[in-house]
Amino acid sequence: MTYKIVYRFNAKFNVVEAKKWYKQQQPGLDKKFSASIKEAIVRLHNNPEVFAVRYKNVRIAHTNTFPFSIHFYVDKINHLIVITNILHDKRDFTV
Repeated sequence: MTYKIVYRFNAKFNVVEAKKWYKQQQPGLDKKFSASIKEAIVRLHNNPEVFAVRYKNVRIAHTNTFPFSIHFYVDKINHLIVITNILHDKRDFTV
């Protein structure tokens, strides 16, 4: 079954912020980061149910190169993969 991918605002915002940070660290690193995120999204798009449910109905796919994870759920009724967030694995988000 083919699913359409939709993104929540936080997911896109976090990627934009991370790209800015990586670009400051080393020229071209932002492009490698983007490619890593895209590759992980292609993997989860091709076979979303390979990823185990981790909490509630949310699954997590990890990038191969950067310490980021893509949190998503599958809406089978509407044929959607909803990416709820893309997070740095080592960052503490509790406030």
